Amino acid sequence: MPYQPITPLHFEAHTQTVQASFQVRFDYPVCFTRDALNPRNPLLANLVKANLVKTEHCQPHAPKLLPVIDSEVMHHHPQLTQQLVTYGKRHQLEMQPFEVVRGGEICKQEPDAMLQALYRRIADEQIDRHSYILVIGGGAVLDAVGYAAATAHRGVRLIRMPTTTLAQNDAGVGVKNAVNHQQRKNYLGTFAPPFAVINDFDYLTTLSDRDKRAGIAEALKVAILKDAEFFDFLYQQREPLASFETHAMQHMIKRCAELHLAHITGNGDPFEMGSARPLDFGHWSAHKLEALSGHRLRHGEAVAIGIALDSLYAWQTNRIDRALCCRILTCIETLGFALHCPELGEMQMTDALDEFREHLGGRLCITLPTGLAQAEEVSEIDADLMQTCAQWLTQEQLPHRQQPKDATYD
Repeated sequence: MPYQPITPLHFEAHTQTVQASFQVRFDYPVCFTRDALNPRNPLLANLVKANLVKTEHCQPHAPKLLPVIDSEVMHHHPQLTQQLVTYGKRHQLEMQPFEVVRGGEICKQEPDAMLQALYRRIADEQIDRHSYILVIGGGAVLDAVGYAAATAHRGVRLIRMPTTTLAQNDAGVGVKNAVNHQQRKNYLGTFAPPFAVINDFDYLTTLSDRDKRAGIAEALKVAILKDAEFFDFLYQQREPLASFETHAMQHMIKRCAELHLAHITGNGDPFEMGSARPLDFGHWSAHKLEALSGHRLRHGEAVAIGIALDSLYAWQTNRIDRALCCRILTCIETLGFALHCPELGEMQMTDALDEFREHLGGRLCITLPTGLAQAEEVSEIDADLMQTCAQWLTQEQLPHRQQPKDATYD
């Protein structure tokens, strides 16, 4: 027979499709408390026991928990291990011997040893999908341990107990887990909601001033994008927040967490299937600054600089007026953040924007404010103008310093 070319119509005639379509509902509580591991505080035990499954012929075993603790938290809270043992006995929880992991970005930058140790412990202690990993630590440790929990047995239940400002109001309440790979931040990761989050305000008392302050940057970010009243609160309370006044800090953390959760649950894209990342205002440059500094910069410190940079750009492109730009810069500075760092002068904006474009999958999408609680997604950035804005920051040629302090803003 002569050769007969196969046409698209031939394939269409012999192709059948069965469409799969389903939804998975996720629910998890984010709780705010004090002294969470005091035996008289039943919160942790109640969360775990509420999920026990009873049948007519089988009573459930005591819930099994594997505590994983940030080394920095362990250093400042040496009584923590005994607290865990006592709490487990008081509430009939099968508390396993704890595992300590290195705190800070190092646990994400060099994750191999930590991941192998956790996978070993999960196997040795028979931590299954009905058991719990209780991670107590800062945002980097929550990210890394969350990645281990999400990939063991295709998902072990994770209870997060964030111990830093940044983790309590942002990193610890969402659905992301990740470690770095080949010098790329969060290159290996999962979207896996936690079983529960317990924010214990008492852990904040032992933080350094830098770590207390760092998390306020995320509150400022989400307030500018989502909540004008919250921004006004941050601006009016910037001096009490700069001195870490208790009531101001607790309100800031709770409201910031609420806004992040509202975005996750109400935005329609909690797993970021699209290219837009609406809450990443100030972050595209922050990630680059962190890497350039060898993670000398805290994430929140880099975000504060990123917010300042993008606010200047938004002003120069007529998205926001000068008064709002000045309020943002004044708030950042009064809170105690630096508006620039040496690495900002080293950044080549074209390269940094291209790198972020690649991270997003090929299409640039940067969130810029167009007013308080108003924003737009931008696919084109004038790299030269952004470089000029960076120069203004490094040379301290800033609009809020060219008039009497607070002349028109309060």
